[in-house]
Amino acid sequence: MPDLTDEQVESEIQKLHQSIYEKFNYEMKYIRPPMGEYSERTLSITNSLGYKTVMWSFAYCDWDEKKQPSEEEAKKKIIENVHNGEIMLLHGNSKTNTNILDYIIKEIKNKGYEFRNLDKFE
Repeated sequence: MPDLTDEQVESEIQKLHQSIYEKFNYEMKYIRPPMGEYSERTLSITNSLGYKTVMWSFAYCDWDEKKQPSEEEAKKKIIENVHNGEIMLLHGNSKTNTNILDYIIKEIKNKGYEFRNLDKFE
């Protein structure tokens, strides 16, 4: 987004908001900059539109559909990096993630962690 004009940033966000609302009936209020790329200007724009920017504290190479880790590698990487307050970024286009998500959720809960909605922290 830093390479876009102010108008393009605003348009992209508004299109995303509309799409999320139409598909899920959810009013978006949080945003994660694509690829984690942002500038003071883009943060200012998203803030002026009423969004809170949220980054992640864990991510791994799962976005490239042609270079997916094995399920065992992914499980190990994710579980070994679980930590208090974690905001985990898993890409939905990853077949590996979709295959292991149930296991990951159960394993994290078995370790005593819980999942919370960001709204609980405002």
